[in-house]
Amino acid sequence: MPLSVLDLAIVTAAATSSEALADTTTLAKRADELGYRRFWVAEHHNMNAVASTSPAVLMAHLAANTEKISVGSGGVMLPNHAPLVIAEQFALLEALHPRRVDLGIGRAPGSDPQTAAALRRTANLEVDDFPRDLLDVMGLLGDVRTEHGLWERFAATPKASSSPNVILLGSSNYSAQLAGMLGLPFAFAHHFDMGGTMTAVDVYRSEFRPSPILDEPLLIVTASVVAADNAARADYLANPSRLRKYGMRTGQRGPLVSPAAALDDPNLAAARAMPSNSIIGTPAEVVAGLDHLAAATGANELMLYTSCYDVSDRITTLELVSQHWLTTSPTMESQHS
Repeated sequence: MPLSVLDLAIVTAAATSSEALADTTTLAKRADELGYRRFWVAEHHNMNAVASTSPAVLMAHLAANTEKISVGSGGVMLPNHAPLVIAEQFALLEALHPRRVDLGIGRAPGSDPQTAAALRRTANLEVDDFPRDLLDVMGLLGDVRTEHGLWERFAATPKASSSPNVILLGSSNYSAQLAGMLGLPFAFAHHFDMGGTMTAVDVYRSEFRPSPILDEPLLIVTASVVAADNAARADYLANPSRLRKYGMRTGQRGPLVSPAAALDDPNLAAARAMPSNSIIGTPAEVVAGLDHLAAATGANELMLYTSCYDVSDRITTLELVSQHWLTTSPTMESQHS
């Protein structure tokens, strides 16, 4: 089972956006060297802890600085953009880096309502807009599913020779159902820690219909992970991420603080008490947790999200997981037997 990586270009309390983006580039290069399948970056707006605001721009940079790994959006928030704009951006990326581009698409705003309204230039979006816009993007990229659409009048590029992979993202049954009905790959945001993973997975499989691009369901499941040589170290490194998640849920958003600063934060006890599906520990413990997640969901691929304060610790997580996944994972052993 392949492993992939999701990154948000997190801005720490002591760093600038430039430094955060440089760290993401360093992480992508190491993931490429380690043999991870994909490296995805997210779309978030008006957040002081996230430098990844334009996935297509960042993807172009990452693809130019890596060799084999697929680069993708995890994801483009389609309601924020005109379908033709997204199709043109990703057709251009595909022309620059053939067969290395994933267009992960979501329907959440990736921001607060006021910012979303500013991006969209309207506060009013109809419920039916997202499926229609998704079909328009797919059609513009060569996967025509309906009789009429934007592709009848426009072309994303003049002469495309290949198309990016379109993957529907979600954290709800709505996206799972739509992905299944359209026969698209589906990536579930398990790392959001909001529950509902198994229900959404079941909905995706039950609603799946073979399509021009897929004969069977293709499921990617994300997981928040931190690995270190010993469990105490991993637990220590996970505290800043715990605090950030606590802040997001209580309206106290802020930059990612250092592990040392996290120990002195008055909210740490409350953050640590929150239920979480994060997988934190030694390499053996993390691989066991990933194996359990893979077995429970039947995922075709797992995507790791690690938000350690220091990029060197993020790299260590990827290195340790990669090494132990290949050598000790029962999932891998069963595939090679």
